[in-house]
Amino acid sequence: MSQTYYKAQANEVELFEAAASMNLPILIKGPTGCGKTCFIEAMGEKLGRKVYTVVCHDDLSAADLIGRHLIDDNGTYWQDGPLTKAVREGGICYLDEIIEARKDTTVVLHSLADYRRVLPIDRIGEVIEAHPDFMLVVSYNPGYQNVLKGMKPSTKQRFIALSFNYPIPDVEKEILIKESGVDEETAQKLVTIASEIRQLDDSEIQEAVSTRLLVYAAKLIVQGFDPYQAAMHTIVESLSDEAEVLEVLEKLIGLHFTLID
Repeated sequence: MSQTYYKAQANEVELFEAAASMNLPILIKGPTGCGKTCFIEAMGEKLGRKVYTVVCHDDLSAADLIGRHLIDDNGTYWQDGPLTKAVREGGICYLDEIIEARKDTTVVLHSLADYRRVLPIDRIGEVIEAHPDFMLVVSYNPGYQNVLKGMKPSTKQRFIALSFNYPIPDVEKEILIKESGVDEETAQKLVTIASEIRQLDDSEIQEAVSTRLLVYAAKLIVQGFDPYQAAMHTIVESLSDEAEVLEVLEKLIGLHFTLID
């Protein structure tokens, strides 16, 4: 089984290890596709802890996290949710895009994210003390936060926070080469394209190109796909539906890759 590749940007690895050793919960903030999930998976492997990932959404209920009663041929039985499994067994429960979850759902985290480290399960009358290796990690993209979607201060202030951003060019190039096997010259062109797009005004494009999309482009190119077309399908078409924006991005791609007929 291959290990998750992650290239450290600053002191995030040391901070995560320290937090894990002291049973402190972590909040990670950063744009889409900048490596938050990859980082958590890599740290889970490094620490030898299973990662239970939950992608949060509007319909996520407390039962989805904690568990629920189910019925089979033998009758009713209780099934733990991912949060409960991590609490019992000792693992990392990672709640991705936590601000997408309903506020009444995230309240269940409070007793786990402070000194108590317990999970009350009213439906079965049990209060579970967290395993020593249990760790709670949540993340969100600050660019999507607004008045209606945001962490309550009472929840946010239970975490130590870590800010992520897109890797610096040299590191991003190294990631592309490692993840896809693309040559250095092509990797550099993709990184340059990403840097130029990220410098565009927010009014021109709402979301910057992610490192994830660059890896997709690099993988297509390694498989023999025309670089211009690979960049168009993974970067340009993924970023916007607006004709004027698409035209700007298409011209930008053309400065670095020439379409091969």
